[in-house]
Amino acid sequence: MKGALRLLMCGLAATLCMGQRDAILVPEVSQHEVQVQQGFTGTELLLFGAILDPSGRRAGQEYDIVVVLKGPAQAIRLREKEKVGGIWINAGSSDFRSVPSFFAVASSRPVEEIVDEKTAAIFEFGTRYIQLSPSGIIDPVTQSRFVDGLIDLKERQGLYDENMSGVRVSEGVLYQARIDLPSNVVTGLYTAETFAVANGRVIASAETEVVVEKVGFERSVAEAAENNALAYGLFAVLLSLGTGWIAGRLFALI
Repeated sequence: MKGALRLLMCGLAATLCMGQRDAILVPEVSQHEVQVQQGFTGTELLLFGAILDPSGRRAGQEYDIVVVLKGPAQAIRLREKEKVGGIWINAGSSDFRSVPSFFAVASSRPVEEIVDEKTAAIFEFGTRYIQLSPSGIIDPVTQSRFVDGLIDLKERQGLYDENMSGVRVSEGVLYQARIDLPSNVVTGLYTAETFAVANGRVIASAETEVVVEKVGFERSVAEAAENNALAYGLFAVLLSLGTGWIAGRLFALI
């Protein structure tokens, strides 16, 4: 943590020396690498930083802060279930080309009080503004229903979240936000974007990265599945058959 603070102050000093005329935003994150291994129950990321107005004014008195943390994008086909004759079957479906595996927004106050809807949509300041890139031809009403269903599913899984009072600004200069990563996060590169907003306009933005990766036995299994898919599949089938046979024998002896 101390090392991160030193990097933050060094970056701030370097930016000031360059004589930048726009607002200065220097973000940092408590850990740039999250290791997922057996027993992983999730973790909390602290995103913090500083914002100063080059004129010398206390920036925290005028600027709002919005932090957006996004996980690797995925292509998803969402299916809708329908009850027919007392049986639930797959009905319609919709494809999305670019769905963030994780999405969290934290802001110093409600987004609708900070920017207008158009600006919020441009910078994805909320789950309803996520750019999901739907594909195929589908009427707007049905598409909206699928989008709402996808977001609701992700929220129930703990992968999408909004906290409109989750950023705390102190001393008129420093800010911090805490975002939870659940145990079911997808591995890959995560981007944390920080935005400074004044008078309804984004006047500064900066980005930092977090890598979520598997380690230990979980990583070996993942690499085996990716590099030797056929052998891994055969092993999984044989393991299932063997486990079933052993269980059957044990129950027969009871």
